[in-house]
Amino acid sequence: MDMERGEGSHLFDTEGRRYVDFCAGIATCCLGHANPVVVDALCAQARKLMHCSNLYGIPGQERLAKMIVEDIIRIPGRVFFSNSGAESNDGIIKVARRFGHRRPAADGSPRYEVITFNKSFHGRTLGSMAATGQAKIQIEFDPLLVGFKYVDFNDLDALRAAISPITCGIMLEAIQGEGGVNPVQPEFLRGAAALCKEHDLLLMIDEVQCGFCRCGAPMGWQAVCPEVQPDLVSCAKGIGGGFPMGCFWVSNRAIDAQGTPLSSIMNAGSHGSTFGGTPLATATSAAVVAELLKQNLAERARKLGEYIKATVEGWNIPCVSGVRGLGLLRGVGFDKSRFRHPLPEGTTPAAHVNNLCRQAGLLACPAGPDTLRLIPALNIPQEVLDEGLQILHGVLEEA
Repeated sequence: MDMERGEGSHLFDTEGRRYVDFCAGIATCCLGHANPVVVDALCAQARKLMHCSNLYGIPGQERLAKMIVEDIIRIPGRVFFSNSGAESNDGIIKVARRFGHRRPAADGSPRYEVITFNKSFHGRTLGSMAATGQAKIQIEFDPLLVGFKYVDFNDLDALRAAISPITCGIMLEAIQGEGGVNPVQPEFLRGAAALCKEHDLLLMIDEVQCGFCRCGAPMGWQAVCPEVQPDLVSCAKGIGGGFPMGCFWVSNRAIDAQGTPLSSIMNAGSHGSTFGGTPLATATSAAVVAELLKQNLAERARKLGEYIKATVEGWNIPCVSGVRGLGLLRGVGFDKSRFRHPLPEGTTPAAHVNNLCRQAGLLACPAGPDTLRLIPALNIPQEVLDEGLQILHGVLEEA
């Protein structure tokens, strides 16, 4: 199956077959395929200037950063542009390590350890892979970057016990997308933020898959606990609407008695990216972000997500154990023991259902062995959403 073109929330393969797209490039094509807003912005900028070095000022970077700070994050800070989520996560890890040097342990030694969580996913570079709490993606890539400790997600006692004199930050996802669509619990997020204040740690939130209106708020953590104020936020995927783009945000909050902003500790030369924040990338991304805000797609995602949950759970299909997630990042959980037919040897419930959906004309993606992820475009028409749910219903009834 080779994809040839896309139109809105449909994809077409090289044989002309049409599919309802509940994958959206894994939460990337937030405005669907071939959206005129995205295409027009990209083409218009390409005719003017696609790339120049960050040695020079790029006005589009400043305009986009202002939108991200004021309209998306909504906390004073600064933005560094990158190409992907993994790069963005590497960036916040570097900031955390520098913070650990500026704010060392009691004996004067640098703090460098970041606590992350089992079933997390932060990317596949050596740094972001080491931060990921999934052994399966680390096989035969050792020795990994040191300085990470994994604990169970949403276990505040385990998190508290894991903090050591060398800990400098806590890094989490608002929803563990790759790990099974596991949302952070409000009391856990509040507790993690309190522990950061108590122990002088950075609260680092990976919004690569959850951000930019997908979870029913501009950022995923805001849909859970809008009062929490992180120190570092990584972004990608939906920020570019399908164009390769990422960034990380750093808070302006003071980190010492002299009022030094956290955002100032990465001086010139401490981080860089040839293709981060090019004129082409920032113009395209600015058009995407403006459209997300103009159409109030965060609120639409919230309503459609609740509709998906109510619809799927209302089918009362025995093999479905429940629907998790927020907004239009949803996971349909499966009970392997309640499938009507034995699964093919070596196949997980999620992979099996995903294959059946693809054969029936619906594209989704697994999230771990027992969860099917539904992450359509945020502007998916209601009738296309219903078409996809009807296909899923037929597949699950047969399963």
